[in-house]
Amino acid sequence: MTKRFFDILISIVGLTLFLPFFLIICILVAIESKGGVFYCQTRAGKDGKGFKLLKFRTMKTGSDKKGLLTIGNDDTRITQIGSFLRRYKLDEMPQLLNVLCGDMSLVGPRPEVQKYVELYTDEQRKILTVKPGITDYASIFYINENELLAHDSDPEQLYIQVIMVDKIKLNMEYIQNPSLKNYFKILWLTLTHIATHYNRDKKRVGYYS
Repeated sequence: MTKRFFDILISIVGLTLFLPFFLIICILVAIESKGGVFYCQTRAGKDGKGFKLLKFRTMKTGSDKKGLLTIGNDDTRITQIGSFLRRYKLDEMPQLLNVLCGDMSLVGPRPEVQKYVELYTDEQRKILTVKPGITDYASIFYINENELLAHDSDPEQLYIQVIMVDKIKLNMEYIQNPSLKNYFKILWLTLTHIATHYNRDKKRVGYYS
């Protein structure tokens, strides 16, 4: 069986199981701030071809005009429900529709905006030879990327010169061995990291005291 088969199967199961949560999130996003429920942004897909990436809207409308990077969870552009969705990666759930449409895979390099793709070297552009994904090794390792950016005096330069370069190197590991074993390994690591993040937050507010 191919990865495309599992992309479709898991996406259909996920969308079916989480449909009630989708509806609740849509209502909460719509109630808290004006604007659409979904946020669409053009990203570079396979071979650099642009496509519309879907997310639940987590910022006030028009926030991307003030910068493409999110600087910490306390970024004033982020709504209250948006902060919660981002923390547990729930804002990425609509991308299951991108997977069903064939623009993305469940596993693959996170699709970048064209502004930063234009900075890629010829070697780095190799990550554009595969379909982008919802999660990858870089997403797992940099699960707290926003907080790293928040503590730097020049977050965009930190992203371009350090984080983006390192994320591409991590993506190369999957590209060099895009087996089903690695596919399911990354999915499992993603789920366990999100669960660990959730449990850590519960301890922080005294759930286990």
